[in-house]
Amino acid sequence: MANPLDTDAGSERFSSYEAELKLVQADLSQKLDQIPELTAEPRKAAISQAERALEEARELLDSMRLEKSSLPQHLKVKINQRFRNYETDVDAAKRKLKGMHDDRSALFGKRYTDDPARDEQLEQRQQLLSGTDRLDRSSGRLRESQRIALETEDIGRNTLADLAGQRETIQNTRGTLLESEGYTDRSNKTLRGMARRMATNKIVTIAIITVLVLLIIAVIVSKFR
Repeated sequence: MANPLDTDAGSERFSSYEAELKLVQADLSQKLDQIPELTAEPRKAAISQAERALEEARELLDSMRLEKSSLPQHLKVKINQRFRNYETDVDAAKRKLKGMHDDRSALFGKRYTDDPARDEQLEQRQQLLSGTDRLDRSSGRLRESQRIALETEDIGRNTLADLAGQRETIQNTRGTLLESEGYTDRSNKTLRGMARRMATNKIVTIAIITVLVLLIIAVIVSKFR
C-alpha cells in the first residue's frame, strides 16, 4: 500500500526519515535475534553494533519529531499514530538490548567476575566506544551539512550573478527605450514643422491664384470698355 504521505506536499523529508528508520529497525531486529546465540567477544561486538543501530534509530526519531512539528495540522493527524508506534518499537528494542547487556555471564563468558572495579572499567570502555561512535556519526552529519551549505552558497552566488545580468539587460533595454522615445519626439517635431510649412505654402498658393484670377478678370474687363 502506498504511503499516504507520499502525495502530500511538504512531507517528503519526513517520508525519507521514515523509510530510513524502517531499514535501521530491520537491521536492529536482526542483531537482537543474533545476540542470544553469542557469547564473550562476539556477543560484545554484536551488542555494540545493536547499540549503534539503536542510537541511529533514536536520532532518526528526533529528526522525524522535528520535521513533524513543521507539517500542516492535517498531516500531523495522519502520522501521529505511526510515529507513536515507531517510538514504542524503539523503546521495546532498547529494553530488550538492556536485558542482553546486563547478562554479564553471557557477555563476558569465562572472564566474567563480580569484581566491581573490573565491571566499572568495562562499563566505561563500552561508554567510551559508544561515545566515539556517536561522535563519528555526528561528524559525518556535520560534514554533510557543511557540504549542503556550500552547495547552497554556490547556488545563491550563481543566482545573484544571474540577477545582476538580468538587471544589466533591463537597464540596457530601458536606455534603448528612452533613446527611442527621443527619436520619436524629434520625429514628431519634424512632422509638425513640415505640416506648418505645408499649410503656409497652401495659403501662399491660394493667395497667388487669387491674385492671378483678379488680374485676369481685370484684363478682361479692361478690353470690353
